[in-house]
Amino acid sequence: MNVGIIGYGSMGKMLLQKISETGKVNHDKLFVSNRTLSKIEAAPDKYVISESNTSLAMSSDIIFICTRPAELLSVLEEISSVVKDDTLIISLNGSITFESLEKISNRKYVKVIPSVTAEINKSQTLVTYNRFVSEDDKRLLRDILSCIGNVIELPENEMGMGSELVSCMPGFIASIFDVICQSAIKHTSIPQEQVIKMVLDTLSATGELMLRKDMSFEDVVKRVATKGGITEVGSRVIYDGFPEIADEMFEKTLAKRRETAAKVKNIL
Repeated sequence: MNVGIIGYGSMGKMLLQKISETGKVNHDKLFVSNRTLSKIEAAPDKYVISESNTSLAMSSDIIFICTRPAELLSVLEEISSVVKDDTLIISLNGSITFESLEKISNRKYVKVIPSVTAEINKSQTLVTYNRFVSEDDKRLLRDILSCIGNVIELPENEMGMGSELVSCMPGFIASIFDVICQSAIKHTSIPQEQVIKMVLDTLSATGELMLRKDMSFEDVVKRVATKGGITEVGSRVIYDGFPEIADEMFEKTLAKRRETAAKVKNIL
């Protein structure tokens, strides 16, 4: 089985590294191509460097396309005439629909959405398949993707919100706690670096506590916030003010996804 990865950006580089480290695919069966060849040539000598996307596609049984959304369709058009009939073509863009992809060619298409947490093997990786993908194909792909964390299958129409919850969420969480830390710094003489570390360590430990003890968010609040106490006052501010911000965040991100899908549909 040959695995090809088109695009040597942050996601393509990460997938190559993780797949290579696990030994699930031999190095001589792991192919990579990139628009700028010099970037690949600087990579560790663990992969087969393809001089073009078409030569990679001709050799590969599974192809991960790790390019910007705007480049995805042009890559598919470039390789469509040389891809083998049984090859799995995997897009790392969740906004472009199978309907749009199948207008280029009727192939086995998969959409895969990893998280940046794949870097520590803790990605909640989303997958959805079109109608041509077999159960054997699914098992094979789950086995490969297990090297970066858990694999979660969703219907295509839920990939948008699913992406917000696992792929975008590290950015959302970082934004929220950046605001909290910056606010805290205004009210204390504790050094900024120490404030951030205290919050991050507590955030990590709270998540671990909830998972180990099967606790809900409400359970944690009740555990910490005594009636009439300081935590209850702070929690009430968050529950009163934050829902409107969260609603606006999801409304805008999901609208952006619909806009991206509509643009692609109009091009085709």
